[in-house]
Amino acid sequence: MNDLISVPCVLMRGGTSKGPFFLASDLPADQAERDQILLSVMGSGHPLQIDGIGGGNPVTSKVAIIGPPTVPGADVDYLFAQVRVDQQMVDTSPNCGNMLAAVGPFSIEAGLVLARGATTVVRIHNVNTGKLIEAEVPTPDGRVAYLGDASIDGVPGKAAPIALTFMDAAGARTGKLFPTGQSLEYIDGIAVTCIDCAMPMVLFDAEAIGATGNETAAELNADKAALGRIEALRMEAGRRMGMGDVSDQVTPKPVLVSKSKGNGDINVRYFMPHQCHPSLATTGAVGIATACIAKNTVASRLTGVRAPPLVLSIEHPSGHLDVKLQERDGKIVAGILRTARRLFEGQVFAKPTKRLFCAA
Repeated sequence: MNDLISVPCVLMRGGTSKGPFFLASDLPADQAERDQILLSVMGSGHPLQIDGIGGGNPVTSKVAIIGPPTVPGADVDYLFAQVRVDQQMVDTSPNCGNMLAAVGPFSIEAGLVLARGATTVVRIHNVNTGKLIEAEVPTPDGRVAYLGDASIDGVPGKAAPIALTFMDAAGARTGKLFPTGQSLEYIDGIAVTCIDCAMPMVLFDAEAIGATGNETAAELNADKAALGRIEALRMEAGRRMGMGDVSDQVTPKPVLVSKSKGNGDINVRYFMPHQCHPSLATTGAVGIATACIAKNTVASRLTGVRAPPLVLSIEHPSGHLDVKLQERDGKIVAGILRTARRLFEGQVFAKPTKRLFCAA
């Protein structure tokens, strides 16, 4: 019991996030044991995660667990875990679309999916939400390609493009696009939209908490008064959305919306939920774009309601993110371009759990 546990691991960047990828078979089946391994691996409970491989920021304290599919029509299962930086807590209630960008490449290179032609479509079952997402992965010569000419704001340089298509993102957590039954309502006199599309979120105008919407992520993170107001709105939104006490959950995510400051359609500041995202979550972009095409939401009041097919450009602190919306079989399908990169592979070490676990 005094020896460290070694677990096979691949560190990958997916979109604007980064974290370790594991095969489900290499982790304990027991959830409590698994979470203890993840907390030790990431070094959670310290602001720098100094005793682990986490990066001291929510976008670099994420974990992907990949395994064989458990639903028809999928190629792999993907369980996302948001590992808290400052607390010993693992939250598997949300999805992460940025980490999702690396699931296809990882699955192919792990032998779970065979490369097929110049582009391999990997159908991913997100265990967190029960939804299916298609990932188009470049596989020239039967191998994953990471180098290319695509670029995304928030990541330096260029890489091979990975197209993600969210097949039916509405009601990912609560089963309803608008869980409260209203597209617009008021919390403490502030107009909000509670929406569940790829990610449960509460949207409200930046000016309602005394912001302009053009602040940097660092400026918002330093505004303790604003953070307090945002958390109060989030807590009440979670209760109204049927999610109960969300103080120990990372959803719903708060989103400040404002008029476009450049050539985009809307400007946003997305919270994770207690820090402002340096760019924008992919799942958040899907939900925000969907709110823009719905009637009477705080987003569509800024953009004007428009019908798909269309491309919406969402401005964020690092640039912009485009979401392609179209209708397929009576449902809204959202497409986003991302990139990914394999960073290192090997063994990661964790402190032993109460019951000794040895990875195969």
